[in-house]
Amino acid sequence: MLERFRGAWAAMLTPVAKLLLRLGISPDLVTLGGTAGVVLAAAICLPQGWLWQGALIITLFVISDSIDGQMAKLSGRQSRWGAFLDSSLDRLGDGAVFAGVALWFAGPGDSVLWAGVALWALVWGQVTPYVKARAESLGYTANGGLAARADRILIILLGLLLGGLGVPYAIEVAVTLLAVASTVTVLQRMLKVRRQATGKDHVEPA
Repeated sequence: MLERFRGAWAAMLTPVAKLLLRLGISPDLVTLGGTAGVVLAAAICLPQGWLWQGALIITLFVISDSIDGQMAKLSGRQSRWGAFLDSSLDRLGDGAVFAGVALWFAGPGDSVLWAGVALWALVWGQVTPYVKARAESLGYTANGGLAARADRILIILLGLLLGGLGVPYAIEVAVTLLAVASTVTVLQRMLKVRRQATGKDHVEPA
């Protein structure tokens, strides 16, 4: 859903990316720093129940996920290594956020049930990019689906912000939406690859 705004978002971040490059900061360093910030904020704030504070801090660091790519583009440093590092650390940051939510439910949130739903959203959310990467390694495409990474991050951070400000069931609604959306997205991508594989098998029988 949010992928359509990628171009406009990149244009907004261009001045910041140029400034960081002038300061001699590399895109890889921004990637590493952003991920470290997300992990620390999720690990410290969320289990303690500092929900809206954690959401705001995590949002600031998540923005760096777009800045590093823009920096690489502007400086001509785009590389397979940079893409690999960025994608790998995205999984770590996402995992930290959802693990923090699950720990909050298991602690101050006092609900093993909702902790389980948060873990469901975490697992299926992590499988989503794996399905795409594995499909592409086999020569297929597995883009699209109900919820891409940007959508998942926006929903969970909005849920944390509203929940931390006292809106009832905001976090529960967010993790439920993400559990369902991630599951549907994985199934959509698998069916898409299945259709491609079936067609290819008819043309190129083993």
